[in-house]
Formats: sequence, structure tokens, C-alpha cells
Amino acid sequence: MQPDLQAIAQKIREIARAEILSRFERVGYEFKDDGSVLTEADLAANQGITDYLQAHYPEIPLLSEEMDEAQQTRLLRESSVLWCLDPLDGTSNFASGIPLFATSLALFQAGRVVLAITYDPFRDELFTASRGQGAYLNGKPLRCRQTGFKLKHAVALVDFKRLPKLMQWVLLEHTPYGSQRNLGASTLEWAWMAANRGHVYLHGGMKLWDLAAGSLILAEAGGYSSGLNGEPVSLVNLAHNSVVASPDHELFTQWLAFLQTYNDHV
Repeated sequence: MQPDLQAIAQKIREIARAEILSRFERVGYEFKDDGSVLTEADLAANQGITDYLQAHYPEIPLLSEEMDEAQQTRLLRESSVLWCLDPLDGTSNFASGIPLFATSLALFQAGRVVLAITYDPFRDELFTASRGQGAYLNGKPLRCRQTGFKLKHAVALVDFKRLPKLMQWVLLEHTPYGSQRNLGASTLEWAWMAANRGHVYLHGGMKLWDLAAGSLILAEAGGYSSGLNGEPVSLVNLAHNSVVASPDHELFTQWLAFLQTYNDHV
């Protein structure tokens, strides 16, 4: 059965509102072994979405952030078709009362993302994309556009974690952009680039479930992305992957060229 993007997206919306939004500012948290935050909302959303997908698409395996790495590695190695789920991205925001978090789901076929959903339950914003069919926000087409900003005036979304040390220092001491933000939710940052919210983006290292849906949403909206090395963002492993992005081709080119000058990982 070919997955129905709109039906799945609406179910994601329903589950996220029931299991995540209803718990916002109402539940505690704990820490995983890797130091990341886990809440009851992560687990409830993960279970709800897993149950739905297994009931409707039992032939498609599911890789979730909440699985252990051995399971994730096996699924990625053995499955030509695969769901990739982050039930609650921005958990530390969620646990801290900051309303910047999202649920994200992507469908891989032969190593490429073909369907993508990112849902922000706090703002009720549903971002969707299907390969070759465009990207949408609450059913309205998303189209990236030229910003009209020069890099020195641009608003940059930058997450400094895992950036090369030289690059961190340069960005702090010789800032090339106008001002900087960090949402603390990678899936939202991809979606916001696609919606022309901010001008350039940089993340030092995100996992597969952080970038799978967003990379397709931005591409289908007409935006641009790569790793710091200029190569396409990797969709084939569980390693941390750097991301450079912009809705504006000219800004993307300037931004990537500036960053590569100070990339001591190359």
C-alpha cells in the first residue's frame, strides 16, 4: 500500500496534540545515558505513532530516535524502505517550558527521503513534502525566495555544538552575519528555513532523524543545503552530520564559502 501523506500527517497532528501538547508544562523529565533529555511525552508520542504506522503499514519497518543504536543500525542496513521518526524534537525546550519543539517523520526508499512531515503542535503548523510534488505549510505551498539581505545583515540560525573549534571562535569574534538565533529543535530549523524564517543556517552535527524530513521539505520548497564539506547532507548513516542551509542561493553560496575557510575538519 502506498502511504497516504495527508492521512499520516493528520494522524501525526492528532497524536502530537494529544500526547505532547497536552503534557506541555505538566510533566517532569529524566536524562538518558548520553545526557539528552527524555520525558513522558517523548515516549507517549513514540508509542502512538508506532502503533498507527504498524497497524496501517505493517510492511514498512520503523526507525525511531527512541530505539537503541544497535536496532537503528540494523534497520538502516537491512531496510530498503524505512520510516524514520523523531517523536519529540526539542525535548530540552519542552522540559524547560520553551514552546519550540516538533514531531518529525520521514519515509526512506532506496536511501532517499520521499515523504516528509514536521509538525509543531504549539503553533499548529504542519509542514509536509513529497518528492517531486513540492512542500506545504498547512496545505499552502512553501516557496523559498531571495531574501534581499547581504550576509553581513542576515539573521543566522546557528547551533555551535560540534562545530570545529576554529569556526566557533571566528563566528564569535569575527561575526559575518547581522545577528544569531538557535531554536534548539533541528526539525523546526529546517522547516523555518523552508518558510523563509531566517536567512542562513548552520548546525555542527545532527542525527538522521533530525535532518531526514527537513532536508526534503527545504529542497521541495526550493531551498539549498549541504554539509560543511559542500557535499549533500548524508542520509545513509547514524553519525553526526553538519548542515549548512539557506532559502536564498546567493546567501547560501556566500555562507558556505565563508565557513569552509575556517573548517579545520576538512
